[in-house]
Amino acid sequence: MPTTLFFTAFEPSGDHLAAPVIRELLSRRPGLRVRAFGGPRMREAGADVVEVTTEDAHMGFPTAAKIREHFHLNARIDRWLSANPIDLHVPVDSPAANFPICKLTRARETPIVHLAAPQMWAWASWRIRKLRRLTDLVLCLLPFEPEWFRSRGVEARFIGHPIFERELDGEALRARGEAFPAPSGGGARVALLPGSRPKEWTHNFPILLRAFDRLRNDRPGTVGVVTASSARAEAELRRIADAEVGRWPDDLLLAQDAVDGAALWSDLCLAVSGTVTLQLSRATAPMALVYHIAPWQYHALGRWIIRSHSATLPNLIAGRRIVPEFVPCTGDGAAYIEAAAALLADPAALERQRADLQSLVCEPFNGKRAASEAAGAILEKLRA
Repeated sequence: MPTTLFFTAFEPSGDHLAAPVIRELLSRRPGLRVRAFGGPRMREAGADVVEVTTEDAHMGFPTAAKIREHFHLNARIDRWLSANPIDLHVPVDSPAANFPICKLTRARETPIVHLAAPQMWAWASWRIRKLRRLTDLVLCLLPFEPEWFRSRGVEARFIGHPIFERELDGEALRARGEAFPAPSGGGARVALLPGSRPKEWTHNFPILLRAFDRLRNDRPGTVGVVTASSARAEAELRRIADAEVGRWPDDLLLAQDAVDGAALWSDLCLAVSGTVTLQLSRATAPMALVYHIAPWQYHALGRWIIRSHSATLPNLIAGRRIVPEFVPCTGDGAAYIEAAAALLADPAALERQRADLQSLVCEPFNGKRAASEAAGAILEKLRA
């Protein structure tokens, strides 16, 4: 039987993260077999995808239906593992979905290498005991993570992040920016990044719209660009704007797949906290960050399980607060809007943030190639 690696991914982001690692593994070891419960990008990279599991990602508290769905999926994976021996398991991100699978592979005495560290440093740090039992190595995308895990008895290695190694065509991005609205008078260029999930749009886009309206009132002639992750997102954002302000605002362009172009074009980014903040950091684009959750969710659970000094990636990587963040935001976003307005009105603060993003956030990733380092670490564990 060929040596077999087993990947499990349960979100589109996991599909994106795993695909280049699979491609690198098969390039180094052509005789290797990669089987997966994952997504289409993993299949394109050369994995034998047994079942597509990345197209219905869920954020927040799971419903009873979602819990039943995962229960049945876990049972199918258990039966599949009984009929298909594997040599190493690579769970990709999504710890809540992957831990039950890790229990199944660990029961079969299979080595486990986690691709992307569970964010235990941010919330529910008591899960570290479970991770210690269910991993042999954690591959970390962020530079501060290995020390945190090692100090708690978990082997960990920093491999870098794919966002910082993507090739960008600066000339093409600038050309795209020329098609964006041009400010008049003393106006500014403002990018609105409302996230990639429907719940994020519903809870956060109204706050971003109110912030844009405030900035436009402060500086007449201000224009904006909203980045939409898909046609579905575009339609939903238009619906939310209609419900919030009665129509789509003037001088606000809606563009799909425009994050990098908008980051280069903008004077300030109004963004929902998430991985997109790393794209903005790479562009050294000044930003103010928000993430709205329902007050009952925060008071019932959030304040008891959130343990990090910060909740946004640029500030966590920098080790201090260099970007205004309102995460979680449980109110109407008024404080966030004031902070965004103050930042845009202070050219020196904008320049300080650009410099901090370059030196404190971007530089730790210099020379790192995540897929290559991940593949090397996985093959080392396989040989061991």
